[in-house]
Amino acid sequence: MLIYNASQLLTLAGGPQRGGDLGRLEIIENGALRIQGANIAAVGSSDEMREAYPNEPAIDAGRRVVLPGFVDPHTHVIWAGDRAGEFEMRLQGKSYLEILSAGGGILSTVRATRSSSLNQMIDETRPRLHSMFLHGTTTAEAKTGYGLRLDTELLMLQALLDLDSEGPVDLAITFLGAHAVAPEYKDRPDQYTDEVCSHMLPVLKEWWSQNAHAQPLPFVDVFCETGAFNLDQSRRILNTARSLGFPLKIHADEFDNLGGASLAAEIGAASADHLVATSAADIAALAASDTVAVALPCTPFGLAESHYTPAQDILAAGGLLAIASDLNPGTAWNESMQFAIALACRYLLLTPGQSIAAATINAAAAINRADLIGSLEPGKQADILILDAADYRHLGYRFGTNLVHTVIKKGRVYAEPGHSSRLVPV
Repeated sequence: MLIYNASQLLTLAGGPQRGGDLGRLEIIENGALRIQGANIAAVGSSDEMREAYPNEPAIDAGRRVVLPGFVDPHTHVIWAGDRAGEFEMRLQGKSYLEILSAGGGILSTVRATRSSSLNQMIDETRPRLHSMFLHGTTTAEAKTGYGLRLDTELLMLQALLDLDSEGPVDLAITFLGAHAVAPEYKDRPDQYTDEVCSHMLPVLKEWWSQNAHAQPLPFVDVFCETGAFNLDQSRRILNTARSLGFPLKIHADEFDNLGGASLAAEIGAASADHLVATSAADIAALAASDTVAVALPCTPFGLAESHYTPAQDILAAGGLLAIASDLNPGTAWNESMQFAIALACRYLLLTPGQSIAAATINAAAAINRADLIGSLEPGKQADILILDAADYRHLGYRFGTNLVHTVIKKGRVYAEPGHSSRLVPV
């Protein structure tokens, strides 16, 4: 299949983009690409490609922008229930940590999720994944973390594996048993850390080998933050996970600077995420590593906070920067990476081009998939968006509307049949 007549074909060729290189879109005007099976076979100008493949079935992009599918490298997409009441409490002046200490926040969702069946988890999560796909996310990281006990965490993992096999969104799965201290271990974080390290992680590895059908091991993540896990506890969890062969991630510096970002760089984590209260020393450590700094602008927006990830400092230091939605029930119920891009332009002061690179090729690097997705290059997976816009800068410039016209996932075309609430295969 040939896609041609793109006003701008954003290939983002050349791999993850560090520091001042961020925003290199590698645009082909009047571009075209050829898909063979599930992969991209060739890219070039429309004239060249149509001459080279005159008999190929073709899609006319209609002078619209064509770019890689968005990669969302940090989501908590699977949970049960909602926290609308908590949102109202925040509007009345209660802080996130105050709500958490009173048994709300994460622990409220933990109670709802623990009472859910496998089918209930799948049924509640599937519409969120559909909405993400509708808005252009073709691959998403997906964390557990609302079980905080092994049976529920494993049930969440099974639900994510089932949803991944169902598609169309590909999931990069993360085990976040250390999202918060389990309520059974209230005021005993060291003992819960023991439980994660000595019991949960070894059992997880064995369970995964029996249930994940030869998929690579999931990421292991920890919430390194005041009220959750301190730096020593986080180090112990991540070092234990690394010794078992798991790839690593970390939540760090959302509220307080505990040194989690430097820890991520030290131990070779794929990413360090949130990074609002990150120090200059932590930024330097990240910049000297291949750990991707993942900004989550929807979260301070959702909390009505004024402080965001110091993206410009990260870029000035030469770091790798990505953005994500942080889709979750408490602070950022948002399935649209387009909105994350709009916030990144306004509050991280990224250009639309930088935001797009942060939401595609660099986001793919944050889940160790930059060799497979995130750019439109021969040999890569055919995960492609056609926008209802002729200029890529409409991403970021516009918000509150969906600019995705067509999604192509692994070479399969999903188009909007005159109805804005669904994309169907054609």
